[in-house]
Amino acid sequence: MKFERNKKYTTIAIYAILTSMAILVLHQTFSNWLSIAGFVQKIIQLLSPLTYGFVLAYLLNPMLKTIEGKLIAPISRSRWKKSTRRGIAMLVTYLLALVIISVFAWIVIPQVGVGISSIVNKMPGYIKSLQEVISGLLANLPYADIPADIRLKLEEGLQMIVEWLYQVIGQLLPMLMSYTSRLTTSILNVVLGIIISVYLLSGKEKFFAQLKKGLYALLPTKAVEKVLTVADSSNRIFSGFIIGKLLDSLIIGILCFCGMTLLNMPSVMLVSLIVGVTNVIPYFGPFIGAIPGILIVMIDDPIKAVWFGVFVVVLQQFDGNILGPKILGDSTGLSGFWVIFAILLFGGLFGVLGMFIGVPLFAVIYSLIREFVNGRLERKAVPASAWQNSGDVAKPAAALTPSTEGESPVSADVPEQLSSNQEEQEK
Repeated sequence: MKFERNKKYTTIAIYAILTSMAILVLHQTFSNWLSIAGFVQKIIQLLSPLTYGFVLAYLLNPMLKTIEGKLIAPISRSRWKKSTRRGIAMLVTYLLALVIISVFAWIVIPQVGVGISSIVNKMPGYIKSLQEVISGLLANLPYADIPADIRLKLEEGLQMIVEWLYQVIGQLLPMLMSYTSRLTTSILNVVLGIIISVYLLSGKEKFFAQLKKGLYALLPTKAVEKVLTVADSSNRIFSGFIIGKLLDSLIIGILCFCGMTLLNMPSVMLVSLIVGVTNVIPYFGPFIGAIPGILIVMIDDPIKAVWFGVFVVVLQQFDGNILGPKILGDSTGLSGFWVIFAILLFGGLFGVLGMFIGVPLFAVIYSLIREFVNGRLERKAVPASAWQNSGDVAKPAAALTPSTEGESPVSADVPEQLSSNQEEQEK
């Protein structure tokens, strides 16, 4: 018996097999979600040196381009090969970065250590003073008017607070040991990341050419051009925001250090470091950095803590209204509402890192959505310029303008292109 092939039923069978396989894969994924998540987390930890290397190469690339293009190229005058110029530029870049990090570590780390040790050494004295204050309050309480069971519970509660403070101090040492172990692992990953960043920067053109070659082999030409356009826009947004925000935070940290020194406040370097580091988070960073700073200063002098709070408010107003706009400009193109939305969303998903990269990441997503919407409007012969804000709701100028008797439904303030399109359709 001769078998006759039917393309229709063959296609149906292939789709049925693929659908069954997809359902099976989804079922196995959800059934073993914890195991898969643990495996993915382990892979991410193993590849963390690659992440460090890529981030370091991305941050050093603008410096490398500046040194190679404006310093090495004019000196060489085409006498050196490109590989020689790249090698010299990379050497200067890494030496300059090493000098900056060394100076930072030499100035900041000892002062931060002194501040932390001072707080730890003073903590038992503060707890003892707290006990004396509590004892004084208990001695002045009108015990005759308080029932015995309430007095007993009150004393037990206060004693539990003091014991809890002692437990916190006792747990600091194991926590420091744990952080030391993690710090050792992180240092090893950073060293490997530096080595990887050297390879990435030295052959960045080759890696990019290989990536484009793979994209053109797998995707249509228009899709590749779209991917490259999005990648270029994303790089411009990310580099402008991240480098600008790091520079802005460095300046704010230095200004905080100078202001606290003039005001003769304690733990100047530690608090300035906290303020500068947390300032990289838009909107919420100043508040996140101000709270621990106020608490640290309050341990030494409560009055100075009040003045520090006022100083931080003034400093952040200067940053938000003068310094930040000068450095960052409109690098993201997002309004204040969408910035807060991005921080809340990505901060809730990825923590502090999400709060930092959430704004440029959402800016890329926002630009893609805007481009898609504008493209759809153009295909419908409604240009994006035909939309205007009316009150709190954005309305299309032509479609939502009320018409009166004897008048054209197209208002006078509608763009001429929209009016001409409608006249051609009526003809």
